[in-house]
Formats: sequence, structure tokens, C-alpha cells
Amino acid sequence: MGQSVTTDLLGQKALLPNGLPWDEQDASARQATLTRILIRISREALQGASLDSLMQGICDCLVAELPVAIVSVLLLDDDNSHFVHEVCAGEFTQSPLAVAGKWPVTVGAAGRCVQLGRPHLIRDTATDPDYVPGNATARSEFLVPIRHGRRLHGVLNLECARTDFFDSESCAVFEAVADLVAGAIHFARIADELTEANRRLEQLSMRDALTGIANRRQFDARLAQAWARQAREGAPLALLLADVDFFKALNDSAGHLRGDECLRRLARICERFAVNEHDLVARYGGEEFVLLLPARTPEGAIAQAEALRRAVAEEALPHPASALAKHVTVSVGVAALVPAADASPEQLVAAADRALYDAKSGGRDRVAWRDSA
Repeated sequence: MGQSVTTDLLGQKALLPNGLPWDEQDASARQATLTRILIRISREALQGASLDSLMQGICDCLVAELPVAIVSVLLLDDDNSHFVHEVCAGEFTQSPLAVAGKWPVTVGAAGRCVQLGRPHLIRDTATDPDYVPGNATARSEFLVPIRHGRRLHGVLNLECARTDFFDSESCAVFEAVADLVAGAIHFARIADELTEANRRLEQLSMRDALTGIANRRQFDARLAQAWARQAREGAPLALLLADVDFFKALNDSAGHLRGDECLRRLARICERFAVNEHDLVARYGGEEFVLLLPARTPEGAIAQAEALRRAVAEEALPHPASALAKHVTVSVGVAALVPAADASPEQLVAAADRALYDAKSGGRDRVAWRDSA
């Protein structure tokens, strides 16, 4: 049987399967319409649309296919004290939530529904002291809590110009619709929580557990990004590779706890030199730290490496087994280049590593520079 478009008492279009207005349909036709609507909404709820678009689609569907003046979904804040979000369809003469931005549950029939915690039918809005007019023609209102398990998410609200529309069959359908909305909200919030948890896990996977700075994995990713960006801009990219002198001797003489504390302190010192937006300091491995410094010329990078070396010396971290001094010192290898299509990031790292070897073999506690060629 084909559908036809009719107009209800409010001038709204309703798609009815038998071409008759709602009040001219028999019980079986009305049941068929309600069942079809519920199937349609259930199908759409499984399509994975965004929560707002799903709720809007439900409201639009109910207003289009049934003699209701207003359909709205009112969502609560976390402590269930205020309605904070509204999705609606129909002809509103006023919308308290839209005007106020927040709607306390102490106001209106929707708030009463929250407090009662169960579906609530207002057969005559004119006699209800809590009814807040949304449409001048509305004469009855049905409100259903949107609940998943023990969590109350909000209220599904329907208003009608008729006083006889909300019978047991239609109310049962609307309760099922509220359950669908509750399920959609629940899974949307789970998805949001999973996204946030994954974001935190991703952050943790990019941090060094001991020092709290970036780890080798994050350094590799940021190096690739910086290489591509500097290549596009034709700008230089510098790398500082710093290594603690005689670190094994420090661990052996003072213990690993002292060694760990030394690495944490050095990480804080290195962080002082990552001052620009795209700068990065990372623990490269063991007692090695790396500073990725975009837009630094070789001269600028060498000057920054010298400043880092001096800052470590001035910190005067005790080192009872150093052959150089009574405090911790570092050797720093420096490399810088303008990334090119025929080069690779590994070339820059290799140059800094060779420079670090030069600094170590040259006596330690010094800075050495290597060309990337």
C-alpha cells in the first residue's frame, strides 16, 4: 500500500500508509504506522551516525509522521541538575532551554519527569501547573526518561494538539524510542571515553617513563615531520645529541637510584632549550638525550649546545666517580642541514652521532660539530 502526504490539525505533513489522517485510521492502521516508525528509527540508530544527527532524525521523523506539534530530546548534565542540550523538531512559539542555555530540573514538566524517574503523561496541559508552553496549540504532553541502566541521560518530550493521541500503543512506541536514544547516547559516550583513553595511551606511549620527556618513538615521528616541513620551506634543521660522561661509573659508585635522579634532572635542563613551537627534547636511549631544533643554523646550534653543556656543569650534580670533575658533565654532538629530496633524516642523526663520538674521543665535556655529508 503506497504512502500519501496528509496535513494534521497543526498544518504539519504526515506520511500515512493508507492516505488517511491519523484520526480517520483504524486501530490496525495506526499500529502499522507506529511499528513502521519504530523500525525506521531502529534502522537509523544502527547506521553509526553522530549522536546529534541521530536525535535530530528521530525528532524530525516523529513530527513528520505523527500528529504531534513538538518533539524534543533534552539532555542532562552529569549531576542531573540541569538540562544542558536540546535537539528538537516542530513549531515552537518559545523554547526555554534555547533561550536560557541551561534549564534547571526544578522547572517544568520535563524536570518533574526527571524527579519522578518514570514516563509521565499530561492529558491536559491547561490544568498542569508545571507545563511550560512550547507551542500555543499543544494540549497534551508525554515525557519519557531517557535511561540506560542506572544512568539517566535526559527526557524525550512530545506535545500534541489533541488530548486523545497518547494512548497505550503510542506511549509504548515512544518509550521504545527513548530506549533507542538512551542506547545511542550510551554507546556514543563509550566511544568518546574510548577515544579519550586511546589518546591518553598514545600520549603515554610517546613519553619516557623515567624522565617524563618524549621517548625515542616520539622523536622518530617528530623528526620525520620536521624533516618534511623544513624541506618544504627550504629551512635548516639542527640536531643535538648529548651523552652523560662516565654514566656507568656513576651508577656503579652511587647506585641506580642516583643515576635515575641524575637523568631526570638532566631532562629538566634539556627542556629549557626546547623553546620554540616545533622544538623537541627526547630521551634517545640510556643516558643519551636528543634535541630536535628546526630553523637553527649550524652556528646557532653549536651555540645552543655550548649553552646546554655549561648549564649541566653549573647544575653541579655530584659525580663521585668522574675522571673529569666532581660533578656530572655531558658531551654534545651537533649536526645541521637543510633537508633535501636526495637526503634522509637518518643522515642528520648519523652526523650528530659521529660528532658525539668526536666529542667523547676528544676528551669529553665538550661540543663537536659534524657536517652531514
